Amino acid sequence: MNGILNVCKEPGFTSHDVVAKLRGICRQKKIGHTGTLDPEASGVLPVCLGNATRLCDMLTDKTKEYRAVMLLGCETDTQDTTGQILAQRPVEAEPEQIRQAVLSFVGEYDQIPPMYSALKVNGKKLCDLARAGKVVERESRRVTIHSIEIHGICLPRVSMTVSCSKGTYIRTLCHDIGRKLGCGAAMESLVRTRSGSFLLQDAHTLSEIETLAGQGRLESILIPTDRIFLHLPAGRILEEGRKLAQNGNPLPEEVLEFPKKLWEDGTGREAEAPTERQIRVYDADGFFYGVYGWQADLRRFRPVKLFLGKDT
Repeated sequence: MNGILNVCKEPGFTSHDVVAKLRGICRQKKIGHTGTLDPEASGVLPVCLGNATRLCDMLTDKTKEYRAVMLLGCETDTQDTTGQILAQRPVEAEPEQIRQAVLSFVGEYDQIPPMYSALKVNGKKLCDLARAGKVVERESRRVTIHSIEIHGICLPRVSMTVSCSKGTYIRTLCHDIGRKLGCGAAMESLVRTRSGSFLLQDAHTLSEIETLAGQGRLESILIPTDRIFLHLPAGRILEEGRKLAQNGNPLPEEVLEFPKKLWEDGTGREAEAPTERQIRVYDADGFFYGVYGWQADLRRFRPVKLFLGKDT
């Protein structure tokens, strides 16, 4: 099978556990997830099957949205409430001060990844070093907090929804907010509600997926690979271009059928940035070959991302 499963990861599973379980359910090896979720976190985890694994890097880059509960007044070694408590302090800030501190993180800021993370330093995972009692220096990374919606402040807890860029650690965000308030903070719970275009309300648990597989209905929830590119116009390969497409070669414009306005500005003149014009390419049977980009100087489309069905 080639496509994407929108999995609702449940607490207690690692992202690796989900992939391992799906290999057995789907009976195929070529499977990859699109962004690690902490074991105790839950929510959206898109998983790619077959040739759709070529999408993993693209889907990992997408904006994420999380629903989180922050516990003020304590700091832990993991920056969430599963870790050992390092410090406890009274929460003296008023709700409005807390609100202002939380919202001050909207925008770009430099975040230092936590020791308990899967990031590697000199070839070793930070979490493995942390479990061995070692703390190493980590370089900060620029992340973007697109928005924070505060749902409630019931001290010492703050519930909120955070929309952010890839690579953002919500527990580190909680830790940093706590530091700014002077009382410390740790993340108490986390649910990923969105990853790119994948939403929690459309996700399926592993048990639901296993049931559908047993009924022979797994493909009913398998999202086709080309669904990710529906924002691009589509072109159809003529018979004389089929072999070129099957071999992953560039496609001259004469072997494709599509509206000419795709690479012209509608007046017959070349568009200012034709190299950015991309299309989805199919054959007459509806098989999706991939995404191609227009090369104006050579009057052809070059492959950008191919899905030729060879990775099942």
